[in-house]
Amino acid sequence: QVQLVESGGGSVQAGGSLRLSCAASGYRYSSNRMAWFRQAPGKEREWVATIFTGTGGGATDYTDSVKGRFTISQDNAKNTVYLQMNSLAPEDTAMYYCAADGGSWSEYRYWGQGTQVTVSS
Repeated sequence: QVQLVESGGGSVQAGGSLRLSCAASGYRYSSNRMAWFRQAPGKEREWVATIFTGTGGGATDYTDSVKGRFTISQDNAKNTVYLQMNSLAPEDTAMYYCAADGGSWSEYRYWGQGTQVTVSS
């Protein structure tokens, strides 16, 4: 059973920082990609960042609104992916979800339960 468990969410003031963690367990097959998504109340889920964990060698990609502020990284020894979030703004308020593609290039097959990030002005 694949499990992704997020942690690190919380409430911060604008301009503050948080680091989200996603601990993965139960992998039978390696994933090509790990990603962070977010969903604000009343809005659709939005992709935030991806790290290419397989042959991609740790390459990363970000949605434009977080470039220069967020950093996705991985610790292979701990099977953990991180999202360092700096210069947070109220519009970053959302539930943040970790996802793994489980070897698929067409979908993210595994999802965590989410961790809430709230940024106040």
